[in-house]
Amino acid sequence: MISAGILISLVWTFTFSDPNSGSSTTLVPLENNHSSEVIFESLAKKHQNIPNLEALNYALEGWEKLEHNLDKPLLTVIDFSLPSTEKRLWVIDVEKREILLNTVVAHGRNTGELMAKNFSNTPESFQSSLGFYKTAETYQGKHGYSLRLDGLEKGFNDQARARAIVIHGAEYAREEFAKSTGRLGRSLGCPALPPELSAKVIDLIKEGSLLFIYGKDQNYLNQSTLVQP
Repeated sequence: MISAGILISLVWTFTFSDPNSGSSTTLVPLENNHSSEVIFESLAKKHQNIPNLEALNYALEGWEKLEHNLDKPLLTVIDFSLPSTEKRLWVIDVEKREILLNTVVAHGRNTGELMAKNFSNTPESFQSSLGFYKTAETYQGKHGYSLRLDGLEKGFNDQARARAIVIHGAEYAREEFAKSTGRLGRSLGCPALPPELSAKVIDLIKEGSLLFIYGKDQNYLNQSTLVQP
């Protein structure tokens, strides 16, 4: 957890060049020394593949608002603005500024083909839902070892448990599948992972860590109170 004693006031605007996009992004930093550009720079020094600055900034805005309700200092970021062939899931230790795991992840069947474009909170939509989730308990289901998720944003993902939106392994979420088809296979809305990595991810983040699913969806970005400064 980030203690109140480390908070400092930051009132300036920061411009940073994102190596993943090749463009510059201007942001107002979070009001502490865990601001997004500081963590972004720390991650960039240690890792080749990192979340883009915009996705990370939104994720950390929510982290600041929700961390007091978490049991683990881990933040999982899924960036659905990237194609499914890219490693677009990161498990980040926020306090140590370390990426613990990075992998591909599948989106929902009706969310899109290679790119995730359509998002829904509606049962039977077979679409992915954006926003913040708290990881919950594990169970053995039709996809084997799986992790339940509780959506924290009413109207955007609060139907996750009712829809059985969970993290699980799937053969169609393997990189080899993408190489043969040009994209990963798609789920019924779950963030599905390569089966050889799913148990490791689940054990890392289960029982009380934060997960953020990002997408370039203006309805969500304009209305979610958790991503706003």
